[in-house]
Amino acid sequence: MNEPAQRTPDSSPSVLRRLPGGIWALGLGSLFMDTSSELIHSLLPIYMASVLGASILTIGIVEGIAEATAAIVKVFSGALSDYLGKRKFLMVLGYALAAFTKPIFPLASTMGWVFAARFIDRIGKGIRGAPRDALVADITPPQLRGAAYGLRQALDSIGAFLGPLLALICMAWFANDIKAVLWVAVLPAFIAVALLMRYVREPERAEARTPGNTPLAWSDVRRLPLSYWLVVALGAVFTLARFSEAFLVLRAQDVGLSLGLVPLIMIVMNMMYAGCAYPAGAAADRMSRSTLLLAGLALLIAADWVLATAGSPMAAFIGAGLWGLHMALTQGLMAKLVADTAPANLRGTAFGIFNLVSGGALLLASIVAGALWGAYGAAATFWAGAGFAAIAALGLLAYRLRSQERRIY
Repeated sequence: MNEPAQRTPDSSPSVLRRLPGGIWALGLGSLFMDTSSELIHSLLPIYMASVLGASILTIGIVEGIAEATAAIVKVFSGALSDYLGKRKFLMVLGYALAAFTKPIFPLASTMGWVFAARFIDRIGKGIRGAPRDALVADITPPQLRGAAYGLRQALDSIGAFLGPLLALICMAWFANDIKAVLWVAVLPAFIAVALLMRYVREPERAEARTPGNTPLAWSDVRRLPLSYWLVVALGAVFTLARFSEAFLVLRAQDVGLSLGLVPLIMIVMNMMYAGCAYPAGAAADRMSRSTLLLAGLALLIAADWVLATAGSPMAAFIGAGLWGLHMALTQGLMAKLVADTAPANLRGTAFGIFNLVSGGALLLASIVAGALWGAYGAAATFWAGAGFAAIAALGLLAYRLRSQERRIY
């Protein structure tokens, strides 16, 4: 996580104008899909707990397995996109698969149906994730990658803000009929697929593999440099400290927020995320990355502390806002670090492996979070998250100090 070799352009409007149109199309596709997904996710934990009678541990396992599934699939889709030299087809396939799962949620009457829908939806996310992230790097000049990832993440986060907002409005409109509200999520998902099919253009790439090579070979994995593996390790530790956001929704209800207003917690989180993701991404192009990562960890520790001690909905909102700021500072930056440290013709594989390791960490974190909640209460879940974040911060600080000593000597 060393300093960039040279300072690059700031986050002024001119940078936005210089970004390729494909970045905007990718961002808007993410916006519509996240509007759909987050509308569902802002209500699903409550639906599982209150309507289907699932325990908090069960919810943690379902969420963890779903996200881990996405991470595992990303390895193969990323490697396959490198092998084929094509990314758009896999990306659109993943978005389409996710879109076709949306009607399953309102039709579900048992936890088995909900689990199946989440599982298939996350397979779609896994198929699209690594090729899309690699495509961002393919079509963006290196000096603008931080801004490009930040913009895509910002538009994605706007969708994550609009989804819960739409859920809130529809819960009032449909008199808290969760199933009726879940049907509203279907349309924006299919709009996302149509937008990406029409407006994303993939550049011709000379780095496609020869037919004799396999899509995912151990020799390719060995070609990834040490700097990349340090980013992977850092991402895993970050994810251990940040379990599924379903626990934010459950915490909001736990401290007294009414059912119809529960989506507000995701609105607050994603409003902060969306507002700060692009400036944070642009900042990563011109300042110390370790400073941004440390600031993000500090915000996560603060969020966990507030949520652990929360006794009112207002405290839960403050904690969710800090959580969103943490995401804004770290998520686009981690994607930039992966893109910067991986060879161009292995970016899909690199993003896939990164997401596999992070997904495994998220599965473990969500299961632990659910178990702690069930055994010791909600506060224990968030105190544990703060502890992991503090360990990550200390490790990153030690690495930074050691790097500075090496430069001195």
